[in-house]
Amino acid sequence: MHEVKEHSLARFRTQLAETRALLGDRLALYQVHSLTADSPLFDDPALLSELAESGVRLGFSTSGPAQPDAIRRAVELGLFTAVQSTWNAFEPSVGPALAEAHAAGLHVLVKEPLANGRLAVEPPAPVAEIAAAHGVGADAVALAFALAQPWADTVLLGPASVAQLDSNLGALTVLLTAPELDALAALAQPPAGYWTARSGLEWR
Repeated sequence: MHEVKEHSLARFRTQLAETRALLGDRLALYQVHSLTADSPLFDDPALLSELAESGVRLGFSTSGPAQPDAIRRAVELGLFTAVQSTWNAFEPSVGPALAEAHAAGLHVLVKEPLANGRLAVEPPAPVAEIAAAHGVGADAVALAFALAQPWADTVLLGPASVAQLDSNLGALTVLLTAPELDALAALAQPPAGYWTARSGLEWR
């Protein structure tokens, strides 16, 4: 397995020690990876206490169709200051929960704004048409859509080349109109279907 998701006190101690050994005083944020509403973290007083006393800023990331449930339960803890979740034109269902987290003072980071490349490589017609109208790539339109969300504090990028980075940064020149925002919002898919399709992607 390429990753292990274990929300335990022992794992936290190990990972925090390893991270501090690598980063020293440059560690600015420790994120619990792929937190779910049924994670054992929520019912582990010892882990919650040590997280609170760690002296490092705490955040968490989410994935899957039940992201809103995880976010709302985590915000209630009053422990975290940042949340990183999957949001894009195909899967915007977590938006209301992220807006609530933002209103509660958490820093919201958007991951997978290009839907793992699907919005950029084979963009749906509305994305391609909006890109042509603005003279940018489809990736820039998808990123501009994420940047247009008032609760999105940081939109994460994953370019693999300078050319991709330059294309991504075209999003900063795109001011989407209300009809364009509506057209992109109409691309939303049922969360369960989106995550089923995502799980079938070939990962490199």
